[in-house]
Amino acid sequence: MPRLLRADQDPRRLRWFLGLLLLALVVPSAVLIWQTRQQLRFESLHQYRTLAVEMGQRIAAELARQVAIEEARSDSEYAYLMVAGDPALSNLIQRSPLAEIDRGDRFPGLLGHFQIDPDGRFSTPLLPQGSAQNNPALGLDADQLAQRQRLSQHLQQVLGSNQLLADSTSQSKADELAPAALAKAEEADTGDLAEGESAAVPVGASRGQAAFDQLANQSVAEVGNNLGRVDELRLNRDYADSDSVQQRQLGEQLEQKLLVSAYRGKRKERSALLGDVDELAERQSSAEPLRVQIFDSEVDPLAFALLPSGHGVLYRRVWRDGQRTIQGLVFEQSAFSTALIEQAFVGTALWEMSDLVLAYQDTVLQVIAGQRSRDFYPVSTLSSAAQVRGELLHQTQLAAPLEGMALIWSIRRLPPGPGAQIINMASVVLAAVLLIGFWLLYRAGMRQIRLARQQQDFVSAVSHELKTPLTSIRMYAEMLREGWAGEDKKRGYYDFIHDESERLSRLIANVLQLARLERNALKLDLQTRSADELVDMLRSKLDTQIERAGFSVDYRLDPEAARRRLNVDSDALCQMLINLVDNALKFAHSAPQQELDIAISATPDGVQFSVRDYGPGVAKSQLKKIFELFYRPGDELTREALGTGIGLALVRQLARAMGGEVDAVNRQPGAEFRIRLPALGD
Repeated sequence: MPRLLRADQDPRRLRWFLGLLLLALVVPSAVLIWQTRQQLRFESLHQYRTLAVEMGQRIAAELARQVAIEEARSDSEYAYLMVAGDPALSNLIQRSPLAEIDRGDRFPGLLGHFQIDPDGRFSTPLLPQGSAQNNPALGLDADQLAQRQRLSQHLQQVLGSNQLLADSTSQSKADELAPAALAKAEEADTGDLAEGESAAVPVGASRGQAAFDQLANQSVAEVGNNLGRVDELRLNRDYADSDSVQQRQLGEQLEQKLLVSAYRGKRKERSALLGDVDELAERQSSAEPLRVQIFDSEVDPLAFALLPSGHGVLYRRVWRDGQRTIQGLVFEQSAFSTALIEQAFVGTALWEMSDLVLAYQDTVLQVIAGQRSRDFYPVSTLSSAAQVRGELLHQTQLAAPLEGMALIWSIRRLPPGPGAQIINMASVVLAAVLLIGFWLLYRAGMRQIRLARQQQDFVSAVSHELKTPLTSIRMYAEMLREGWAGEDKKRGYYDFIHDESERLSRLIANVLQLARLERNALKLDLQTRSADELVDMLRSKLDTQIERAGFSVDYRLDPEAARRRLNVDSDALCQMLINLVDNALKFAHSAPQQELDIAISATPDGVQFSVRDYGPGVAKSQLKKIFELFYRPGDELTREALGTGIGLALVRQLARAMGGEVDAVNRQPGAEFRIRLPALGD
């Protein structure tokens, strides 16, 4: 570092050195801060991922509960009326739970339950079959019957529009699909039967049930409300491919499989079906028992398919005496996701940061926008998979039978994490400290380089200032000693020797005074003097100096200032004025008007001593610099005026030591230097 501050040192080397040093500190600090922020963001991401895992488990558990209820339903519940209790012992007829419209355990988004008989006939537990709908014994008034008929028609319309009913519009397609569907169903069901049993496929299935056998091959691309594919999601997966994430997802899937294994699978049950419902009133009025048919049924687990209309269908096969019946329910996919997924998501801490995507077989069905995304899109759901962007947070599949559905959480912007604000504040403080510190170092280094140069110039100037008068004094002294000067010239030689010695004395006095100031060893002899006394003393010391330089002087004393008393060091004040006069004589030596004005005037709180010349003045950019130590205007190689650069600096330091101040202003023409000293109170 000291080598960088030599007087001959190029400031560019100092800038390079400090720049490299700053870079050496900034780079590792920036890397450390970046790594810390990344770690905080990763920890925050892990916390939100944990929330997503827990939410996925809650949604899966609720779905498993709803599916378990549907799986546990007896096949006899799909009729409007059913026998309560053991079919072999009970004679109690009651309405099926599925016939209740506003029951509390409704499947999310449910439109209704349905049944497709072996002969392809559609029925729903919402309505009794045939003419029994008008049977007053069933307790349905006209309004209730109309409401149930509307629900039944809507359910039938949904199934028919998706080619799942053997009506006039879909029968031809069902006939085309029937042979292959029956063969596939027979092969699958035969594999599930016990040894020695045979699979009987009803003839009626070829017309009304074949379409259900093709649902497993239903392409999700046919669904009308898809928003794109999962691979169109603009998600970054940098934090989603770790082994821990994969293990957690496998663990979730295993938990879901264990959760549904308790109720999934084929089962056998004994059920009872009523005979002609029209005979219900007549049978109940007499003692004759109701006619009930008892069956041993085999019930397959529920399967799921997403229909082209956007509805979801859960259906199962029920076998009675070798004949197959299709039972199931239809639900609205949007209402299902709202009730089961969106309500569990919206309003949570996870919702505030992330978006949730519902996908089926790699096709996006719905995007529930989080609070952050709603700042960009003022809607609750987004209309395209491409609008989902950010970091993949968590992805999980739902349990069977909806195993084709997946939930995908994403974060548009990674959260900063706890403690990030402190890191940001520390980063700003560190950056400010480094920048300000290096700026101060640079200023100090430049100041030292300038000072070193000024000291070098000062040494050169002092050497010149000492050598020139000494050479002249020696020359004239030798001429006088050898008697080479005539009597008419001796007086002039003596005067020249006297002037040069005075000049040397002033230079030496300035240097000694500066040395005392630098060592803080200056001791002023402050005495109370009136301004007029000081003016008389100054005249005796300044007149000779001014007259020998060929200048005239004009003293101006303000009467009010003359009465004021000052606490000053007379010698120091004289030295200050001598330096100002000497400075004016040097820089105004070639001025057309060889004159100085020395004025003593009153100020509101003291007295002002001013020296004005009629020379070229001082450049505006140098008015403050000329009082700096070792500063001399102009270039060292082209400067005409002599000097050491310490006279004006010494004036300012002495003025401040006596509680005053000094400044300079330009006049037209010339420049005026002013010393302001405080006066004593009356």
